[in-house]
Amino acid sequence: MAGTEPLRAAMIEAAERQLAASADHEIATRAVCEAVGVTQPVLYRLFGDKRGLLDAVADHGYERYTALKAAQEQTGDPVADLRAGWDGHMAFARENPALYQLMFTPRPWSRSTARDRVMDLLVAALTRCAAAGALRLEPRTAAQLILSANVGTALDHIARPVLFEDPAPSHRMRDAVFSHVLTEASAQQDADPLYTAALRLHAQLELAEPEALEPTETALLRRWLERITRPDRQ
Repeated sequence: MAGTEPLRAAMIEAAERQLAASADHEIATRAVCEAVGVTQPVLYRLFGDKRGLLDAVADHGYERYTALKAAQEQTGDPVADLRAGWDGHMAFARENPALYQLMFTPRPWSRSTARDRVMDLLVAALTRCAAAGALRLEPRTAAQLILSANVGTALDHIARPVLFEDPAPSHRMRDAVFSHVLTEASAQQDADPLYTAALRLHAQLELAEPEALEPTETALLRRWLERITRPDRQ
């Protein structure tokens, strides 16, 4: 049915536009058909039902996602590429919130393969890390942990779009997960030793007051440490 492909593509694009414009991220099949100039039986013939159309939109979203990944330059450092991949994932969510939710929010009846294929891309990236000796876990297990954290963070940001304005929370989540799946040397290679030492000392001060310092001196030390470890430095 090669002749139906242009029509099918036009209906997917119309549904995606409607999804993005809808306040509740829903579509109406009648409106999709009217936008393309066909009757609803045509939609049912091409997609089966509304669920089939939504699956097709989600899978089309995967194609856009892979185009974004293809545009990301692959360097000789697979860990750096992995970090950039997390940020690229967040950028896709920011730019396509309704489509992202369709792709990654669980839908029990869905037959879309979009999330599975995104997982495969991540496994491939992690396999590069494993080959370089930078991975603690086998690639698919590591991918499951990273993708769950990445999707959860992105969905949280979509619910509160203002969060996209500050990359620090996303990066803290990224670094926390990466420190678990990557080898210690790779996970710590970009760490700021001053920040790490200040963070540890600040925590120790919370547990016990130093006898060698006066209360005012301890308060001043805490203030200095808080300035060193404030979130906007990361």
